[in-house]
Amino acid sequence: MVIRVTNRLVIALLAIAFAVPLVWAVFTSFTPSSEVITRVNPFAVQHPTFQNYKTAWETISFLRYYSNTIIIVLGVLAAQLITATLAAYAFARLNFVGRGVMFMLFLVQIMIPPDILIFPNYTIMKELGLVDTKLAIMLPYWASSFSVFLLRQTFKQIPIDLDEAARMDGCRWWQTLWHVYLPSAKSTYIAFGLISVSAHWNDFMWPLIITNSIETRPLTVGIAIFAQSFETGAQWGTVTAATVLVILPLLIVFFVFQRQFVESFMHSGIK
Repeated sequence: MVIRVTNRLVIALLAIAFAVPLVWAVFTSFTPSSEVITRVNPFAVQHPTFQNYKTAWETISFLRYYSNTIIIVLGVLAAQLITATLAAYAFARLNFVGRGVMFMLFLVQIMIPPDILIFPNYTIMKELGLVDTKLAIMLPYWASSFSVFLLRQTFKQIPIDLDEAARMDGCRWWQTLWHVYLPSAKSTYIAFGLISVSAHWNDFMWPLIITNSIETRPLTVGIAIFAQSFETGAQWGTVTAATVLVILPLLIVFFVFQRQFVESFMHSGIK
Protein backbone atom coordinates (compact mmCIF):
# COMPACT_ATOMS: atom_id res chain seq x y z
CA MET A 1 0.00 0.00 0.00
CA VAL A 2 2.79 2.42 0.94
CA ILE A 3 4.71 1.58 -2.23
CA ARG A 4 1.63 2.17 -4.36
CA VAL A 5 0.97 5.56 -2.75
CA THR A 6 4.63 6.53 -3.15
CA ASN A 7 4.62 5.57 -6.82
CA ARG A 8 1.49 7.59 -7.48
CA LEU A 9 2.94 10.57 -5.63
CA VAL A 10 6.14 10.43 -7.67
CA ILE A 11 4.14 10.14 -10.90
CA ALA A 12 1.96 13.10 -9.90
CA LEU A 13 5.02 15.24 -9.10
CA LEU A 14 6.66 14.37 -12.41
CA ALA A 15 3.42 15.16 -14.26
CA ILE A 16 3.22 18.56 -12.56
CA ALA A 17 6.88 19.29 -13.33
CA PHE A 18 6.34 18.54 -17.03
CA ALA A 19 3.00 20.36 -17.19
CA VAL A 20 4.13 23.66 -15.63
CA PRO A 21 6.11 24.91 -18.69
CA LEU A 22 3.23 24.01 -21.00
CA VAL A 23 0.68 25.77 -18.80
CA TRP A 24 2.96 28.81 -18.57
CA ALA A 25 3.29 28.94 -22.36
CA VAL A 26 -0.49 28.76 -22.82
CA PHE A 27 -1.14 31.55 -20.29
CA THR A 28 1.64 33.70 -21.74
CA SER A 29 0.32 33.24 -25.28
CA PHE A 30 -2.86 35.08 -24.23
CA THR A 31 -0.96 37.87 -22.45
CA PRO A 32 0.00 41.11 -24.24
CA SER A 33 3.76 41.22 -24.73
CA SER A 34 4.01 44.48 -22.78
CA GLU A 35 2.61 42.75 -19.67
CA VAL A 36 4.65 39.55 -19.79
CA ILE A 37 7.76 40.99 -18.12
CA THR A 38 5.97 43.25 -15.66
CA ARG A 39 3.44 40.77 -14.27
CA VAL A 40 4.16 39.34 -10.82
CA ASN A 41 2.23 36.09 -11.18
CA PRO A 42 3.38 34.24 -14.31
CA PHE A 43 0.02 32.43 -14.49
CA ALA A 44 -2.13 35.57 -14.14
CA VAL A 45 -3.57 37.15 -17.28
CA GLN A 46 -5.04 40.60 -16.63
CA HIS A 47 -5.97 41.47 -20.19
CA PRO A 48 -6.27 38.24 -22.22
CA THR A 49 -6.08 38.66 -25.97
CA PHE A 50 -5.95 36.59 -29.17
CA GLN A 51 -3.81 39.24 -30.85
CA ASN A 52 -0.64 37.24 -30.23
CA TYR A 53 -2.01 34.31 -32.24
CA LYS A 54 -3.20 36.62 -35.00
CA THR A 55 0.17 38.35 -35.20
CA ALA A 56 2.09 35.07 -35.20
CA TRP A 57 -0.12 33.54 -37.89
CA GLU A 58 0.12 36.62 -40.13
CA THR A 59 3.88 37.04 -39.62
CA ILE A 60 5.03 33.46 -39.98
CA SER A 61 4.36 31.29 -43.04
CA PHE A 62 2.66 28.62 -40.94
CA LEU A 63 0.99 26.83 -43.82
CA ARG A 64 4.31 26.46 -45.60
CA TYR A 65 6.12 25.38 -42.42
CA TYR A 66 3.35 22.92 -41.53
CA SER A 67 3.43 21.33 -44.98
CA ASN A 68 7.22 21.08 -44.90
CA THR A 69 7.18 19.48 -41.45
CA ILE A 70 4.44 16.99 -42.32
CA ILE A 71 6.25 15.92 -45.50
CA ILE A 72 9.53 15.49 -43.61
CA VAL A 73 8.01 13.62 -40.67
CA LEU A 74 5.94 11.24 -42.79
CA GLY A 75 8.77 10.70 -45.26
CA VAL A 76 11.18 9.77 -42.48
CA LEU A 77 8.65 7.50 -40.79
CA ALA A 78 7.75 5.65 -44.00
CA ALA A 79 11.41 4.99 -44.85
CA GLN A 80 12.20 3.92 -41.28
CA LEU A 81 9.33 1.45 -41.17
CA ILE A 82 10.45 -0.18 -44.44
CA THR A 83 14.15 -0.40 -43.62
CA ALA A 84 13.56 -1.40 -39.99
CA THR A 85 11.06 -4.13 -40.91
CA LEU A 86 13.38 -5.75 -43.43
CA ALA A 87 16.45 -5.48 -41.17
CA ALA A 88 14.57 -6.74 -38.10
CA TYR A 89 13.24 -9.75 -40.02
CA ALA A 90 16.72 -10.58 -41.24
CA PHE A 91 18.24 -10.36 -37.76
CA ALA A 92 15.37 -12.30 -36.18
CA ARG A 93 14.76 -15.14 -38.64
CA LEU A 94 17.51 -15.42 -41.26
CA ASN A 95 20.66 -17.39 -40.53
CA PHE A 96 23.87 -15.93 -41.95
CA VAL A 97 27.49 -15.73 -40.90
CA GLY A 98 28.22 -13.00 -38.37
CA ARG A 99 24.58 -12.19 -37.66
CA GLY A 100 25.16 -11.59 -33.93
CA VAL A 101 28.27 -9.49 -34.43
CA MET A 102 26.64 -7.45 -37.17
CA PHE A 103 23.61 -6.84 -34.99
CA MET A 104 25.79 -5.62 -32.11
CA LEU A 105 27.69 -3.30 -34.45
CA PHE A 106 24.38 -2.06 -35.81
CA LEU A 107 23.21 -1.22 -32.28
CA VAL A 108 26.27 0.95 -31.73
CA GLN A 109 24.35 3.64 -33.63
CA ILE A 110 22.08 4.03 -30.60
CA MET A 111 25.05 5.23 -28.54
CA ILE A 112 26.11 7.83 -31.14
CA PRO A 113 24.36 11.21 -30.74
CA PRO A 114 23.07 12.44 -34.12
CA ASP A 115 24.67 15.87 -33.62
CA ILE A 116 28.13 14.30 -33.85
CA LEU A 117 27.43 13.33 -37.46
CA ILE A 118 26.26 16.78 -38.57
CA PHE A 119 29.52 17.71 -40.31
CA PRO A 120 29.98 14.47 -42.31
CA ASN A 121 26.27 14.44 -43.16
CA TYR A 122 26.46 18.01 -44.42
CA THR A 123 29.53 17.19 -46.50
CA ILE A 124 27.75 14.25 -48.13
CA MET A 125 24.61 16.28 -48.83
CA LYS A 126 26.71 19.04 -50.37
CA GLU A 127 28.47 16.56 -52.66
CA LEU A 128 25.09 15.17 -53.70
CA GLY A 129 23.74 18.66 -54.37
CA LEU A 130 20.94 18.25 -51.84
CA VAL A 131 21.64 21.22 -49.56
CA ASP A 132 18.46 23.21 -48.78
CA THR A 133 16.12 20.37 -49.72
CA LYS A 134 13.62 18.32 -47.72
CA LEU A 135 15.34 15.16 -48.90
CA ALA A 136 18.55 16.29 -47.20
CA ILE A 137 16.71 16.60 -43.90
CA MET A 138 15.19 13.13 -44.21
CA LEU A 139 18.06 11.02 -45.58
CA PRO A 140 20.22 10.72 -42.41
CA TYR A 141 17.25 9.32 -40.49
CA TRP A 142 15.98 6.75 -42.96
CA ALA A 143 17.68 3.94 -41.02
CA SER A 144 16.94 3.71 -37.30
CA SER A 145 18.80 1.20 -35.13
CA PHE A 146 16.31 1.78 -32.32
CA SER A 147 13.37 0.70 -34.49
CA VAL A 148 15.33 -2.33 -35.70
CA PHE A 149 16.00 -3.34 -32.11
CA LEU A 150 12.33 -3.00 -31.10
CA LEU A 151 11.03 -4.92 -34.10
CA ARG A 152 13.66 -7.65 -33.84
CA GLN A 153 12.68 -8.31 -30.25
CA THR A 154 9.01 -8.45 -31.26
CA PHE A 155 9.65 -10.73 -34.26
CA LYS A 156 11.65 -13.13 -32.10
CA GLN A 157 8.61 -13.52 -29.82
CA ILE A 158 6.51 -14.80 -32.73
CA PRO A 159 6.41 -18.63 -32.74
CA ILE A 160 8.52 -20.17 -35.49
CA ASP A 161 5.64 -22.57 -36.14
CA LEU A 162 3.79 -19.75 -37.85
CA ASP A 163 6.63 -19.46 -40.38
CA GLU A 164 6.49 -23.16 -41.09
CA ALA A 165 2.70 -23.07 -41.45
CA ALA A 166 2.98 -20.17 -43.88
CA ARG A 167 5.55 -22.08 -45.96
CA MET A 168 3.26 -25.11 -46.00
CA ASP A 169 0.56 -22.86 -47.45
CA GLY A 170 2.94 -21.74 -50.20
CA CYS A 171 3.75 -18.27 -48.87
CA ARG A 172 6.98 -16.58 -49.88
CA TRP A 173 9.09 -14.84 -47.24
CA TRP A 174 7.61 -11.43 -48.02
CA GLN A 175 4.08 -12.84 -47.81
CA THR A 176 4.88 -14.34 -44.40
CA LEU A 177 6.29 -11.02 -43.32
CA TRP A 178 3.16 -9.19 -44.48
CA HIS A 179 0.52 -11.58 -43.18
CA VAL A 180 2.18 -12.90 -40.00
CA TYR A 181 4.85 -10.55 -38.66
CA LEU A 182 3.38 -7.14 -39.39
CA PRO A 183 -0.02 -7.80 -37.74
CA SER A 184 1.69 -9.36 -34.71
CA ALA A 185 3.94 -6.32 -34.28
CA LYS A 186 1.17 -3.73 -34.54
CA SER A 187 1.75 -2.42 -31.00
CA THR A 188 5.47 -1.98 -31.64
CA TYR A 189 4.80 -0.10 -34.87
CA ILE A 190 2.42 2.24 -33.05
CA ALA A 191 4.93 2.88 -30.27
CA PHE A 192 7.80 3.62 -32.62
CA GLY A 193 5.61 5.66 -34.97
CA LEU A 194 4.58 8.01 -32.18
CA ILE A 195 8.18 8.36 -30.99
CA SER A 196 9.50 9.01 -34.49
CA VAL A 197 6.85 11.59 -35.35
CA SER A 198 7.42 13.44 -32.07
CA ALA A 199 11.20 13.40 -32.41
CA HIS A 200 11.34 14.65 -36.00
CA TRP A 201 8.54 17.15 -35.51
CA ASN A 202 10.72 18.78 -32.83
CA ASP A 203 14.07 18.29 -34.57
CA PHE A 204 15.98 21.55 -34.81
CA MET A 205 19.77 21.42 -35.18
CA TRP A 206 20.10 19.44 -38.41
CA PRO A 207 17.28 21.27 -40.28
CA LEU A 208 18.74 24.60 -39.14
CA ILE A 209 22.11 23.79 -40.70
CA ILE A 210 20.97 22.12 -43.91
CA THR A 211 18.18 24.55 -44.91
CA ASN A 212 18.37 28.14 -46.12
CA SER A 213 14.89 29.02 -47.37
CA ILE A 214 11.26 29.07 -46.28
CA GLU A 215 10.43 26.46 -48.92
CA THR A 216 12.37 23.78 -47.00
CA ARG A 217 12.43 24.88 -43.36
CA PRO A 218 10.31 22.99 -40.81
CA LEU A 219 8.33 24.61 -38.01
CA THR A 220 11.05 24.53 -35.37
CA VAL A 221 13.54 26.43 -37.51
CA GLY A 222 10.92 28.92 -38.70
CA ILE A 223 9.86 29.73 -35.15
CA ALA A 224 13.47 30.14 -33.99
CA ILE A 225 14.24 32.58 -36.81
CA PHE A 226 11.00 34.42 -36.07
CA ALA A 227 11.94 34.78 -32.38
CA GLN A 228 15.32 36.27 -33.33
CA SER A 229 13.80 38.77 -35.75
CA PHE A 230 12.73 41.26 -33.05
CA GLU A 231 15.18 44.13 -32.87
CA THR A 232 13.77 45.62 -29.65
CA GLY A 233 13.67 42.38 -27.68
CA ALA A 234 11.58 39.25 -27.79
CA GLN A 235 7.83 39.67 -27.94
CA TRP A 236 7.17 36.81 -25.57
CA GLY A 237 3.42 36.85 -26.03
CA THR A 238 3.73 36.39 -29.78
CA VAL A 239 6.61 33.91 -29.48
CA THR A 240 4.73 31.69 -27.03
CA ALA A 241 1.61 31.88 -29.21
CA ALA A 242 3.68 30.64 -32.14
CA THR A 243 5.15 27.92 -29.93
CA VAL A 244 1.69 26.73 -28.92
CA LEU A 245 0.71 26.56 -32.60
CA VAL A 246 3.77 24.37 -33.23
CA ILE A 247 3.09 21.88 -30.45
CA LEU A 248 -0.71 21.87 -30.80
CA PRO A 249 -0.84 19.07 -33.43
CA LEU A 250 1.31 16.82 -31.23
CA LEU A 251 -0.90 17.50 -28.22
CA ILE A 252 -4.03 16.67 -30.20
CA VAL A 253 -2.51 13.44 -31.51
CA PHE A 254 -1.42 12.42 -28.02
CA PHE A 255 -4.80 13.09 -26.41
CA VAL A 256 -6.59 11.24 -29.21
CA PHE A 257 -4.28 8.21 -29.15
CA GLN A 258 -3.13 8.27 -25.53
CA ARG A 259 -4.74 4.90 -24.76
CA GLN A 260 -3.13 3.24 -27.78
CA PHE A 261 0.15 4.97 -26.91
CA VAL A 262 0.23 3.50 -23.40
CA GLU A 263 -0.98 0.07 -24.50
CA SER A 264 1.64 -0.09 -27.23
CA PHE A 265 4.42 0.33 -24.67
CA MET A 266 2.82 -2.13 -22.26
CA HIS A 267 2.49 -4.89 -24.86
CA SER A 268 5.37 -4.09 -27.21
CA GLY A 269 7.58 -7.12 -27.66
CA ILE A 270 5.42 -9.45 -25.53
CA LYS A 271 3.36 -11.16 -28.21
